[in-house]
Amino acid sequence: MEQPARQYNSEAPTPSAIAAARTLVIDLEGALLRSELLMEALFSAPARMLARFGAGGEAGMAALTRILAKAEIDYAHLPYDSDVLNRALVARARGEKIYLLAGRFPDHAAAIAAHLGFDGVVTPAGLAAGEALPFDRASVERVDRRSESRVSFKTWVKALRVYQYAKNTLVFVPAVTAHQMNLPTLGYALLAFMAFSACASGAYLMNDLLDLAADRQHPTKRHRALAAGDLPISSALMAIPALWLFALVASLCISPLFLGVLGAYLVTTIAYSLALKRKMLVDVVTLSGLYALRIIAGAVGVGVVLSEWLLIFSLFVFTSLALIKRFSELSMRESAGLADPSNRDYRITDLHIIAAMAAASAMNAVTVFSLYVSSSAVTPLYSRPWMLWLLTPLLLYWFGRALMMAHRREMPDDPIIYAFRDGPSRTAVAAMICIMLAAI
Repeated sequence: MEQPARQYNSEAPTPSAIAAARTLVIDLEGALLRSELLMEALFSAPARMLARFGAGGEAGMAALTRILAKAEIDYAHLPYDSDVLNRALVARARGEKIYLLAGRFPDHAAAIAAHLGFDGVVTPAGLAAGEALPFDRASVERVDRRSESRVSFKTWVKALRVYQYAKNTLVFVPAVTAHQMNLPTLGYALLAFMAFSACASGAYLMNDLLDLAADRQHPTKRHRALAAGDLPISSALMAIPALWLFALVASLCISPLFLGVLGAYLVTTIAYSLALKRKMLVDVVTLSGLYALRIIAGAVGVGVVLSEWLLIFSLFVFTSLALIKRFSELSMRESAGLADPSNRDYRITDLHIIAAMAAASAMNAVTVFSLYVSSSAVTPLYSRPWMLWLLTPLLLYWFGRALMMAHRREMPDDPIIYAFRDGPSRTAVAAMICIMLAAI
């Protein structure tokens, strides 16, 4: 931090005169803004505008710069550094002038200064070259760039949503239900788990980049690493292809067919992020299909025949969970007094029908399971198939509890993660596992 230059004379100035003469100059990028203005403009510009500029060459970059300069950035929800803002408020209370220092995109910088109530914008060249400035150079106190620091491991864990890897344990389900628990099978299942986790993390980063504006206006999603400015957008752009490359290599180590399933998962995920999540109920069907693809991939990865009972049961289960997820998101907005979501084709008034559909899908899943237990398909796999009937009341309990918690606004955004964190849910799942093992 540079210290302000001081001039001395024979008469000591009053404190108010000193305050009035001082000027605080804040670096926009690196000090005030916890993000990169170039990247913010890039992800705020409409796709149709980005498609206009020519590829490569000086003319292409000039066209891109003009487009980014006109991007409609949401200045009110940019990730500003709270400490720097507080310092500016203190300076303003002392009567100091406040200017932003910006070397590019002067229109965006001026709009940010106006939004925050600052006095204007100066350029680094103007500040250093002795050009005319709207303040006395000797009175400047500058808040410059923070010391460059690497993104913490905790931030990467948060951005990659490692906690979501719990969903990818679904790739182990076909091996478990087929009673193929030998070491080679589990090894392939573990490799499939790693491939899906890397692929999903890349997709999460891409989704967060596309949803930056919406996430910053969301009560909880605004704390995500990219939305909050904890992870630079440029770092995410480099991590995405690296994660997908790892997933590709891991998939090829399993089989080309597994790579095809993973590719279908990635294409569907991208389509979901770009368009499908904005279409009513199409998003729910897509989410349930993405969960089912994990089970299909697990069967393909370990080389077991996928049971049609398992597949249809899973589709009903995941449809119910996807509907509970939407219900939780909408109910949270209702409780917070927020308007209908702008990036989803749902209204808060849809809550009752979504809850009814979630309950119906859950009960259908229990019905399918009951039909499976009463079928001849269980005889070759279980020596005591009658014990599987004990799973029915546990399934009814877990689905009923999830629906009740969502109705009480106590369900987080993701019901599957809730199942891993909720004590009664963990107990119910552990009991189910014990019953299945005893039935073998």
